[in-house]
Amino acid sequence: MAHVILGLLLITPMSFYDLIKAFESGVALFYSASSGSIKRSLDGLLARGLIEVASVEGGRGRKVYRVTDAGREEFSAWMTADPAGPDLETAALARLYFLGLVEQSERLPVMRRITARIEAELATLTDLDERLDALNVPDEHRDLVTHQRAALSYGIASGRFMLDWFRDHAERLSRETP
Repeated sequence: MAHVILGLLLITPMSFYDLIKAFESGVALFYSASSGSIKRSLDGLLARGLIEVASVEGGRGRKVYRVTDAGREEFSAWMTADPAGPDLETAALARLYFLGLVEQSERLPVMRRITARIEAELATLTDLDERLDALNVPDEHRDLVTHQRAALSYGIASGRFMLDWFRDHAERLSRETP
C-alpha cells in the first residue's frame, strides 16, 4: 500500500482525507484499503522520510503530504522491480495504474516484467493441473476435487486472460515508444 500512496502523492500532494477519497474513486478498482490501513502506511512513509508535510491548512490543522526525493527513488525502484508478493493481479494493476509516472523508456520494460511474472504463475498452475490429472481420486473426495479443479481451471483461464491483455497493452506501448 505504501507504494500506491507514493504514486498518488506523486500525482498531487494530498491530505489524509484526500487519499481516502483517491482510494475510493480509483485505486479501489484493484486495491482495497481501510482508512486505518491508509493512516498506518502514511505514518510509516513519514517516519521513513519518503513523504513530508508540505503544508498545514485550516483551523483543524489539515496536513497535506508530498513525496520527498527519497520517496521518488523508492517509488521508481518499486515500479521498475519485478512484481513481487502473493497477489499478482494487484501488483500488476498497481504498476499499470501508475505507469504514466515513469519515464517513457521504462514503461515497456515494466510491462515485460509484469508479463514474465504472469507467465511464470500461469506455468505453475498449468503444471499443477497436469500433475493432478495423473492422480487417482478416491470416490469419497470426487465431489470436493471436482470443485477444487474448477477453481484451478478458473485461475488458469484468468491467468491466460491477464497474460493476453498485458501482452496486448505492451504491444501497443512498443508501437508508441520511439
